[in-house]
Amino acid sequence: MTLVDRKKGNYGQDRYRELGERIVAGMTAFDAEGLIGDLTVTLDVDVLVGAYPDRDGPPGTPAEVCETLARHRITAGAVAGLRAALFDVRSGNDEILALDRPDLLPVGAVDLRDPVGAGGELERLAGSGARAVRLFPDEQGVEADFPSVRHVARRATDLGLAILTGGDVRRFWRPFAGLGARVVFLDTHFYHLGDFLVTAADEPGFHTSTRLLNSPDALETAAGHVGAERLLYGSRTPHYEPVVPLLRLATSGLTPGEVAGVAGGNARRLLGLEAQS
Repeated sequence: MTLVDRKKGNYGQDRYRELGERIVAGMTAFDAEGLIGDLTVTLDVDVLVGAYPDRDGPPGTPAEVCETLARHRITAGAVAGLRAALFDVRSGNDEILALDRPDLLPVGAVDLRDPVGAGGELERLAGSGARAVRLFPDEQGVEADFPSVRHVARRATDLGLAILTGGDVRRFWRPFAGLGARVVFLDTHFYHLGDFLVTAADEPGFHTSTRLLNSPDALETAAGHVGAERLLYGSRTPHYEPVVPLLRLATSGLTPGEVAGVAGGNARRLLGLEAQS
């Protein structure tokens, strides 16, 4: 599908028509497995190990997380630990770095409330072979204009680490701007997609997870304006449901090549894993 097609309002209607024919042939409208088809995600950029202490949810053991990923044909996940984000950074990161599983790519975390300590931990993570660091500003009560965020963004970029960050993209784009940073905004909501697009137009390193881009034309709109290579599949397994972003991607108007990129190729490129493919 070309940009011209998208500007004319062609957002994959033919794909939906084909799905409708399959529904008429006997498939219910909510047969998610049938709609997703044979889509396989080769790298999910938003995976967590561990549990939140203040909410109900799964324990998030590595084995359970991998089982959930495999059940949805997600062959690998970039995984960070909630222990590092919420309790103790060093021991939590050590747990993640020690994971010896081909389906889990370790991602470190830092405490944005301790910018001095965060700088040292970033150096340790980079020296341990980590390819990315994940920031948890909401969980740590940190705002986008806190000096610590800009400090961590600059230090991570200088060390060659990609940055996966939570937070409202309308505010959290600022501390990463002008650094040449490789950033994935994990919480971009389709309500705020326009804000991401105008910032990403000036920042070639800005990318977004597709987890909350579940409106009928969000993926196509983003692909048309900044390119599908800026979109990375994310599910937040095991604390959110992987099916919704899978459905949106599988039924999108993106080309097969673009779908493959969103489903893992873009993340592998961003994290420097292409040579290992």
